[in-house]
Amino acid sequence: MVRLRYLKQTSIRALLSPISSNDALFNYSTIAASSATNGVLLNPIYSSSYSLPVKKLHAKDVVLTFQEWFKSRGNPFLDRILEILSSQTNVTTETTEDFVSQREAADVALSRLNLRLTESLVLDVLYYGKDVLSCLKFFDWAGRQPGFHHTRATFNAIFKILSKAKLMSLMLDYLDNYAKHRGTHKTSYHNILVMGYAVAGKPEIALHLFGRMRYQGVDLDDFAYHVLLNGLVEENCFDGVESIAKQIKMRGFESDVTHTILVKGFCKKKEFDKAEVYLRGVIDSGAKLKTGGRIVGALVDGLCKNDQFDKAGKLVDEFGEFHVYDIWIRELVRARKLDGAMEFLQKTNNPEFAVRYVPDVFRYNTLILRLLRENRLEEVCDLIIEMRENNVPPDELTMNIVLCFFCKAGLVDVALRLYDSQGDIGLSLSSMTLNYLMNTLCGDGSVVDAYRVLKNSLEQGYFPGKMTFSILADALCKLEKLDMMNELFLVALENNIILSDRVHENYINALCRTGRVEDGFFIHGELNRLNKVTTGYAYSSLINGFIKSNRGDIATKLLIEMQEKGHTPSRKLFTSVIKSVCEMENPEKQFQKLLEMQLSLRELNCDVFNIFIEGVGRAKKPDLARQIYEMMKRSGINPNMRSDLLLLRSCLAGDKVSEALNLYYDIIKTRKLSRKAFNAMVIGLCKSNKPGLALGVFSEVREMEKSVRPSLECYEELIYALCKHKKYEKTVPLINDMLGVGRPLSSFIGNNLLLCSIKDPELYETWVDSSPPFDSPESAESSPIWRLGELIGLFSERFREDLDPNDLEQVVRNCFSLDVYSYNMMLRKLCIKQVDDASKLFQKIWQKGYEPNQWTYETMVHGFYRNGRKTDSGIWVEEMLRRGYQPSESTKLLL
Repeated sequence: MVRLRYLKQTSIRALLSPISSNDALFNYSTIAASSATNGVLLNPIYSSSYSLPVKKLHAKDVVLTFQEWFKSRGNPFLDRILEILSSQTNVTTETTEDFVSQREAADVALSRLNLRLTESLVLDVLYYGKDVLSCLKFFDWAGRQPGFHHTRATFNAIFKILSKAKLMSLMLDYLDNYAKHRGTHKTSYHNILVMGYAVAGKPEIALHLFGRMRYQGVDLDDFAYHVLLNGLVEENCFDGVESIAKQIKMRGFESDVTHTILVKGFCKKKEFDKAEVYLRGVIDSGAKLKTGGRIVGALVDGLCKNDQFDKAGKLVDEFGEFHVYDIWIRELVRARKLDGAMEFLQKTNNPEFAVRYVPDVFRYNTLILRLLRENRLEEVCDLIIEMRENNVPPDELTMNIVLCFFCKAGLVDVALRLYDSQGDIGLSLSSMTLNYLMNTLCGDGSVVDAYRVLKNSLEQGYFPGKMTFSILADALCKLEKLDMMNELFLVALENNIILSDRVHENYINALCRTGRVEDGFFIHGELNRLNKVTTGYAYSSLINGFIKSNRGDIATKLLIEMQEKGHTPSRKLFTSVIKSVCEMENPEKQFQKLLEMQLSLRELNCDVFNIFIEGVGRAKKPDLARQIYEMMKRSGINPNMRSDLLLLRSCLAGDKVSEALNLYYDIIKTRKLSRKAFNAMVIGLCKSNKPGLALGVFSEVREMEKSVRPSLECYEELIYALCKHKKYEKTVPLINDMLGVGRPLSSFIGNNLLLCSIKDPELYETWVDSSPPFDSPESAESSPIWRLGELIGLFSERFREDLDPNDLEQVVRNCFSLDVYSYNMMLRKLCIKQVDDASKLFQKIWQKGYEPNQWTYETMVHGFYRNGRKTDSGIWVEEMLRRGYQPSESTKLLL
């Protein structure tokens, strides 16, 4: 096996131990398999004083290691028998002819194996079988073969299988069929019938049949007696237990099996002291026993189930045997005393221990599975490797546990390779393992692989849990694998699986985000058909999607439906729908319908009308806004200040400047001068490209009412409009006024001034002429206006000396707070003739936590190109494309 001990000591242990218990020596590294090389580092990272070479074990080596172990399991001969039996199991047929043809095909295939049927072979197949149907098929086939008769042991085995699967009707059918075909073996028949009812949990019927047998002069054999005795104990029929025990003793059938069942009976009655006295009496009597372990095991089992672990532990220490140890481990795990189970295993592995105990695969599996569920991965790793070293062949559950372990340990690529080789190693994945694998693949970003696993499992008839389905669906939506998600959604519908609201919401959002709004509308329709209410967020995504598609009619329908379903749309969504309706051809009908619906659904107040005024204002329909405003007044509702402002903004947006001015003066006449109305008017005039009027309104109010403090946005828009029209002489007084009322020099204003100074040297000249005189150099240097003027001078073309990037950054920071646009301006200045310094500053942008935008890359491309470095310019274009930005038309033209 490939470096198994090394694998234990390093790779997996390293994966699981975030830090070693001995910090003085080394720290374990947390390692994940590399997706590029599939390599797994296998050594801890030692300190400098313990320098060791780094070794690497590839994922394929780990996979081969476990494939070899998995292939060591099982019995090829029995596997072939069960393969024949299960080949027809998954075929769904209903007609008698099909059933008969299937059975005949299986009969022929089994006959070709030339099996020599014996009791031992039949028991081997039944105990090895994976499913009840395959076991029943083989039992039926064996019973029909010439020269072979089922025995009490084979019947007892099939009874136990049927009882465990709760298939009592099938058990009785077999008994009835056996009576018809084996009529000459009356004694055997009665034994089997009594055994069958005893195993089936019907001891009263078994006793009744036993009484009839005795009346007819027929008796049970020793095997059937013990099956009956055990059935009575299991069903708490203790009156019959004593009688049957006496019968067993009288006939000389008493054995360690008898004593084990009687001890179990004492435990069932919670008579543990009597059980211990009986146990010691049997052992001290010198009776010939095959093994006393099963008797002790029965008492240990009873004590543990009654939570008397201390007393049970003393018995384990006193009467230690393999079977007792098996019971002890099983009960410790059942009670979740995992520390005790691990300590016991370590003790039995000690060479000084009297008997070296190696648990069977079932004990290992139950302990490892419980440890795995509690994320005790280091101990899971130890036990898995211990199993291999103790030559314990893995069964199907072991292989599933190993895959789950690799998923939890972060070695999902190893788990996936083992999954892909399941045909070669005979692996059949459980639902738990499939869920683990798919969940881990989704978490690892391997969503396509997770989807492939899902499709394979669906083809094999397994449907994952709702949680796994939701995790996969969520991952597919995030990565916009929408065709896969569509298949997943349809499969869920076909299997009547209703996914969570969150999954449906993410799916609809992803469809709308990628322009597939019609598909999102289909999903919404399917949810309506299933009486599932689409979430408010999904409704918003659909509505916005149809707005972008210029389908205001559908957006309107969805908005109304959204409200009827109990959701409250946001104001922004509402106004967007109104704007969309207004931009349609002949929108009057849709608009009227929407307005009437809102007036009927909501209480008649200013807010309803205001939403419509705002919506039509955004659509630049000032006349319609005025109609709604007048409608509100006719309805007896007095417009509030917000109504006036919205109407004012709609007039400005619709280029009705004179009407806006009249409305503005009406507002300040009928209401006291409002800062909101003032800001709205100035900003609106600036955006309407009327900086002169805007400055007039601004100056008028500032002269009349010094108490009115304009907003920062008001200053920003006015300064931007004045610079745009090269009215630089007006900007210096305006900035002085802004600083005087306590407004800061914002990044927006500063960046705009720097851009203008680069483009137009007149700004700096005007600034110098317009700046107020200072009393002294000291007072000038302390003035924000003076510092800003000096900065504008640095960026103007009049200043041609080289600039230190760090000094430039500091000078700008002294004037206003920096953002990515500020760095873009600095890059633009440096790119005039200092492109290498610009590259250094570009790297600093990342270090400062800013993300360069398209303008940043465009600046670098143009700068290198204009400095004659076309190759470097091309490299910047490639980087720009890699970041997801497309060159502008001017850049394409330049290149």
